[in-house]
Amino acid sequence: MLSREDLLEGAQNPDGLTVLINLAEQVLRTWQPAWSPFLTAPLQEESLARLGSLSELTWMSDGGYPGAERQRLLCHRRDDSPDSAAPIQGLLIEGNFLFDPLSPDDLREALQAMGIDADSLGDLWVRGDRGGQGVCTPSAAETLHGRLGAVRDVEIRCESRPLEQLQHPMQRSIRTLQTVEASCRLDAIASAGFGLSRAKIVTHVKAGRLRLNWGSVRKASRELVVGDRLQLQDRGTVEVLSLTRTKRERWRVELRRS
Repeated sequence: MLSREDLLEGAQNPDGLTVLINLAEQVLRTWQPAWSPFLTAPLQEESLARLGSLSELTWMSDGGYPGAERQRLLCHRRDDSPDSAAPIQGLLIEGNFLFDPLSPDDLREALQAMGIDADSLGDLWVRGDRGGQGVCTPSAAETLHGRLGAVRDVEIRCESRPLEQLQHPMQRSIRTLQTVEASCRLDAIASAGFGLSRAKIVTHVKAGRLRLNWGSVRKASRELVVGDRLQLQDRGTVEVLSLTRTKRERWRVELRRS
């Protein structure tokens, strides 16, 4: 059996990590590969950092489409070569949002209100004013297929779809950027990285749409350090690669945007 105390020591998400330790023990006991529920990005990173070095096991990830944030992990023995196709189904969510703007969080809350567990849902995204699409477990798709729900006062209808019929979110190319800023404040670096005004960045911070290292952040004045990553809803990720003082006491900042 795995040393739970060592694996969980100082964990940021001990409950989520425990689920994956249980999964790993199941695979070791039964010799059968197994898929995890959908995991958040920070839980994926923490899990792979703590469990990825287990000598008898290896892990693969799949979120249903390239670049997915929420993914499922496949745990299997290193000497095994299982089918790597994840059990993931597409989902179409239709509704008239012409006069009521929609967000992915709105869709997620509505589906959970319809009785779907959070870890059964992968990424969800908005498609214009007619609703959204997303990925989920096959059992969640079966439960939702043909059912009606609501986002606020707007009725929605769900339909299970094959993954290949989805219109995936636009994939951003990875770019390296350089800028010179007066400080290392979050709002200054986020403004340069995402190409938005500092006022808009502050608005996103206050609304909770901008995250720092996958966690919430409420201070636009927070100082960033090398390795910090900013995630902005619908605009991708900006990572701080380097911070160097210039002769004029400013900061030369190198960023990676994806």
